[in-house]
Amino acid sequence: MVGLDPAKIEGWDPEPVKAAIARGRARFDDRGIPSDWCLVALDENPEAAIAEALTGNDYACVVIGGGIRKHEPLLELFERVVNLVRRHAPDAAIAFNSSPDDCLDAALRWLR
Repeated sequence: MVGLDPAKIEGWDPEPVKAAIARGRARFDDRGIPSDWCLVALDENPEAAIAEALTGNDYACVVIGGGIRKHEPLLELFERVVNLVRRHAPDAAIAFNSSPDDCLDAALRWLR
């Protein structure tokens, strides 16, 4: 899972998103499916953090979160993230969630 770190976004309460991320992670654990979560801050070189995370393992699927994908001012970052996945995890499917709670559902569309 690649997404924005809710604790590092100013001007809003990150707790609901952090709770949803915890629920999403628990769903992977409950199914016994290993998962890695790369949550980045926009002002801390997110591309480098994502590239490093993608080269750490072989991934069957990379889920790109809506925080990166849906916010129009982040369109260029979204494009860079897709291309980072293509470059550093070329065998991985790319999936999109609708919330942190359904990351497992997004991944399972490609892991079956």
